[in-house]
Amino acid sequence: MMIQLTGKGVYGAVAVGDLRFVKRDLGPVVRRQVEDCEAEYERFQAARDQAVAELGQLQAKALAEAGEQSAAVFEVHQMMLRDEDYCDNVRSVLASQRVNAEFAVSVTGANFAAQLSELDDPYLRERAADVNDVSERVIRCLTGRAGVGLGADEPVIVVADDLSPSETVQLDKSKVLAFVTAGGSTNSHSAILARSLGIPAVVGVGPLDPDWDGEYAVVDGFSGQVLIRPDQPALRRLLEKKQSDEQRKQLLEELRGQPDVTLDGRRIEIHANIGSTSELAAVRDNDAGGVGLFRTEFAYMEAAQQPSEDELFEVYRQVAQELAPKRVVFRTLDVGADKQIAYLDLPQEDNPALGLRGVRLCLRRPDVFHRQLRALLRASAFGRVALMAPMIASLSEVQRVKALLAQIKAELLAEGCPVAEPIEFGVMVETPAAAICSDRLAPEVDFFSIGTNDLTQYTLAVDRQNLDLEEFCDPRHEAVLRLIGQVVDNGHRHGAWVGICGELAGDLSLTEHFLRLGVDELSVAPTVVLPLRQRVRELDLAEP
Repeated sequence: MMIQLTGKGVYGAVAVGDLRFVKRDLGPVVRRQVEDCEAEYERFQAARDQAVAELGQLQAKALAEAGEQSAAVFEVHQMMLRDEDYCDNVRSVLASQRVNAEFAVSVTGANFAAQLSELDDPYLRERAADVNDVSERVIRCLTGRAGVGLGADEPVIVVADDLSPSETVQLDKSKVLAFVTAGGSTNSHSAILARSLGIPAVVGVGPLDPDWDGEYAVVDGFSGQVLIRPDQPALRRLLEKKQSDEQRKQLLEELRGQPDVTLDGRRIEIHANIGSTSELAAVRDNDAGGVGLFRTEFAYMEAAQQPSEDELFEVYRQVAQELAPKRVVFRTLDVGADKQIAYLDLPQEDNPALGLRGVRLCLRRPDVFHRQLRALLRASAFGRVALMAPMIASLSEVQRVKALLAQIKAELLAEGCPVAEPIEFGVMVETPAAAICSDRLAPEVDFFSIGTNDLTQYTLAVDRQNLDLEEFCDPRHEAVLRLIGQVVDNGHRHGAWVGICGELAGDLSLTEHFLRLGVDELSVAPTVVLPLRQRVRELDLAEP
């Protein structure tokens, strides 16, 4: 008999296949009496450090696969493990109960999660799951047990009570047809990742019966329905829906090779945002006109120590060479705030979003910045390379970066190393200061690239990582749109082209507005390139 579950669809697509419940190899935590509590605390510290390193690798993986929003949660997890209260509580349990480190971590995690679960603030209540996730990771490091797995040779519909951020990122995406979870929300990490990767997902379906493992099912990410053992009429209806959706996507395929031009002849560049060489295929497969944002921090975040100049050069050279003659805009190192790197010894800050990050960090750490700029300038000889600096807030910062570029270019030429001439240089406009002073910045640059994610959070004074403030974090706010228009006007007045590389660039309901403002380039996730092209080609800007 058919079983119907109803939840919330978080990505509109239909998937058909067998259900497979997530297998977790954690097991019960055994309590043991110990004599040497200090030795157990040292075991905890070693496991904690291992867990932090693993989270850094997962952060880099999430950044490459699904972007900054998905990756940010792993910075939160690393901060939790470094939290003094958490560590002191583990030490206190060890000393008072004289137990093994695994049990002390389990007790600490349960206590902290229980306290958070009782709070009125919904955002803080959701952090209970994060505490459990990081505690389980430390326990796995202590015991040597494996993490989450599917045990599937063929693609399946992944089913779980809920999926933690680390579990979601660790799954082999080639084996995932869809996500179905008993709990979760449309803003859960698995939901965000599903949207980023274009995987059907339904969350909040309620209790799940383990006996359903292996059953044939249909997941409708449009309506939020999951049908287990679907009857023929229901199966036929959803298969038709799946076919219709695939036909729509096929129509998009016919746009490959077509120009990004409106009905009245206005041309705009549509580029892709990526973070690693593994995404070069996605740029080509989705027919992007180039790369409007290459997040260079990926190479740092996946490394155990600071990459050498030659290691960085090989990454940048490969990207520039494989995409030539298309332009690649490399954003210089953008870490700090929600992207921490242990070996850089960044300071602990009460408000890291307003702290030492982006170009501020690079100017403060010339040893790091000099190495990267040398690698980028060397790579410029192998393709069409453009450089841009993030988190700019003043004219002096732009001038300091340009002076450093000129100095390093002279060094390389003196060494006989070829460097492209000219190299486009621009800045990200993601602070209100940069937007308001864009008339002063424009004469110094070749382009502006507007980062709407941070521009929204700083303009509206809303932490975009705080889900409880989601209703106040409106990227369509009049103030944000006015600043974008101001940047476009000032850029064009001084001969600089202007692009948008934040999430707002992929909002098809705003495409016409951006084109009427005069935006020259939109840079989006690779999977959004063709839908955006379709939208552009439907517009007639000559009409009032």
